[in-house]
Amino acid sequence: MNVVRKGRNPPTLPSSLRGADSDERLYPARPLLAASVAVLRDGRVLVAARGRGPMAGRFSLPGGLVEPGETLAQAALRELREEVGVEAEIIGFIDHVEVIEQGDDGRIRHHFGISALSARWLAGEPRPGAEALEVRWVDEREASALPTTPGLAGILRKAFTLNDNGL
Repeated sequence: MNVVRKGRNPPTLPSSLRGADSDERLYPARPLLAASVAVLRDGRVLVAARGRGPMAGRFSLPGGLVEPGETLAQAALRELREEVGVEAEIIGFIDHVEVIEQGDDGRIRHHFGISALSARWLAGEPRPGAEALEVRWVDEREASALPTTPGLAGILRKAFTLNDNGL
């Protein structure tokens, strides 16, 4: 498990966890559930440069909040289609990441539990958009050279391992 804790610094949330309705996500009454997906194709993983928020320009996995009635897998695949136009098949659970940010007043400003899933590419060529300024297929070495969201390297390592094990 990865835990990203922030004190009195600017938020470090993936932009898909912030948006037009971000006021509902600010100082939440309880943690919010999100899902992300590491899509693998020919030994490479799909990453996207965040289009919004304080982490704009940093590479991460497609993903966002789980909607009522959705499973984690359904949410991850929906976000993948919406953000970059790719279809995939879930192959397994990678890990969960907790993002907890404390505001200047000591209250919890943001709290997300993000389930990272691994998937195999099925169809569609990724395209940039409002939430994904740039999209790339990268191997582990290339990913390590990119500016990324906190904890992404460990998630990618686990995704490649799952894929290599044929799961």
